[in-house]
Amino acid sequence: MANVQFDIPTIDEELVLDTEQVSSNSLNRAGEETDDHVLQITFDPHVQAARRRKSSIVSIDEMGNPSLPKFLNNHDNSGDDKGMGAGTKSSCFVHALLEMRNQCASVGGGNGSGREVEGKGEERIVAAHRSPPFMTKNELSDMVLGVRELSKHLASIQIKMKVRAIMILTKTYDKALIGYTRRLVEWLLDGERGSKHTVYIEDVLKDAPEFDVEGLVQKCPGYKSRLHYWTTELCAKRPHTFDFVITLGGDGTVLYASWLFQKVVPPVFSFALGSLGFLTKFDFSAFEETLSTAIRDGVTVGLRLRFEGTIMRRIKNNEDLDRGADIANEIFSGAVLRPPTHTAGESFIVLNEIVVDRGPNATMSSTELYGDDMHLTTIQADGVCIATPTGSTAYNLAAGGSLCHPEIPAILISPICAHTLTFRPLILPDSMVVRVAVPWDARTTAWVSFDGRQRIELNQGDYVMISASRFPFPAVQSKPDNKDWFDSIRRTMNWGSRPRQQAFS
Repeated sequence: MANVQFDIPTIDEELVLDTEQVSSNSLNRAGEETDDHVLQITFDPHVQAARRRKSSIVSIDEMGNPSLPKFLNNHDNSGDDKGMGAGTKSSCFVHALLEMRNQCASVGGGNGSGREVEGKGEERIVAAHRSPPFMTKNELSDMVLGVRELSKHLASIQIKMKVRAIMILTKTYDKALIGYTRRLVEWLLDGERGSKHTVYIEDVLKDAPEFDVEGLVQKCPGYKSRLHYWTTELCAKRPHTFDFVITLGGDGTVLYASWLFQKVVPPVFSFALGSLGFLTKFDFSAFEETLSTAIRDGVTVGLRLRFEGTIMRRIKNNEDLDRGADIANEIFSGAVLRPPTHTAGESFIVLNEIVVDRGPNATMSSTELYGDDMHLTTIQADGVCIATPTGSTAYNLAAGGSLCHPEIPAILISPICAHTLTFRPLILPDSMVVRVAVPWDARTTAWVSFDGRQRIELNQGDYVMISASRFPFPAVQSKPDNKDWFDSIRRTMNWGSRPRQQAFS
C-alpha cells in the first residue's frame, strides 16, 4: 500500500479531503470546505475508545486525481476509456481507493474498438468484460495483500461524505417491493430534510403502475429533475456515478448488484426484504433513521473478497494432433508455447462462487484441478464448487463445505457428489490461481456458471482460470468488526440454539 498515507490526528480532530480542489497531500480543517466533493474520515468511538489510531487517507497526484495503491496502478491500460478516463473524479472514498484509471474496457470487448454491442441486459454485461489483463504470481500476491490491508483499515474507520447520487436496486417483479421502493424514493427526494439527492431507479419502473412516476412528479414537480433511471450500461461504464447503492430484497438482490458492477462497486446498503438474508444487514421498517444516521454520521464499510473467472478456450489448429495433447503441459507451458494453445474468452467477477458441473449430461463430469503450477486432483463428480468466504454459506455449504468468516482470505473448493471419498473439501490461500480443466479424453463436456448466472459450456481442452479479483465488494456494515456475520448465521441457521445439556444433580 505504498501510495496510501497515514497521518495521526489530534483529539477530536476530523480530517477533510477534497478530491478535486486540494493539492498533493494537503489537508483542510472541517470548517474550510471549498467544494461538494468532500468526505470526512473519522474514527468509530466504540472501536477506538481509549486512543485514536492512524487515519487512512488517499493521496492526490499532481493532476488532482486520487493516487491509487501501487498494486492497482500496475495494471493500467493505455487504451481510451469513454466511461472512466484518467480525468474521472469521484466523491466516493471507496472509488478513490479501488478505481483504476483507464482500466474499464469500452462496451464491446477488450479489442479497444470502443464499439457498443447490440443487445440488452445480460448480453451487454457479458460483452463488457472479455479478455482481462493477467497478473503474475508476485503481482497477484501483492494485490491480495493490499486489498487485505485496505479492508483492515476500513473496518476501523467511519467514512462520512457528501451523498448526492443514490442508486436503488429492487426486485421489479415483486409488486410489494415496488411499493417499498416508491416510499424510499419519495423520502429521499423530500426536500424538507434539506437534502438534494439524485435518485436512480431501474428504467423498467417508468411504466410500472405500482410505482406511479407521474403521480410522484405531480405531487412535487421538483422531483422530476432529480429522478433518473439506471441501466446496465451505466453501471458497467460509469460506476462512479453513484455514491451509494441501496438494495431492497434478499441475498439474490445483493448478488445482482455485484453482477451489475463487474469492476468498481459503490458501497452497498442492503435492506432485508427477502427470505433468509445472510447479506442483508438492515431492517427496512426503520429505513428513515438508518439512512439519516448513515448520511449524517458516516458508515463503516467491509470489503468482501470476489473472484475473477476467465474461460480459456483451446485453439484448434489440427484436431487429429490435438487429440494427443496434454492439457497439463498446455496450462503450465502455455505462456511460452508458440503458437499459443489457448485464448481468453469471457471473464466475470463473482461474489459467491464459480461452479463447474456436468450440466445436462446424464453422467458425471471428469475434470482436472490445478493450483498454481501443480496438479491437485482429478475430479470425477457431478461437479466442483469454488467459493469465496462470502459464498461459504451458499452452495458451498450445501455441497458439504465449511463455513468461513469473510475476513479469512481463502478459496474454498468443495466437490459435488464426488465418485470417490478421497476428494474432500479444500481451503486454499487467496493468492493461488485455481484452474479447472476438461481433459481431452473426457467422455463429456462440462458447464461453468458464475454466481448462478451465465452458464457456459467447456469443451474438451478448455479450462476456467479463477483468482482473487482486484475489485472487492464494499458492503456497509451495521455493526463493527464483521459481527454481522455471526448474527446472520445465528438468525438464519439457528446457530447454537440447541437446549443446553443438563448438569448432574
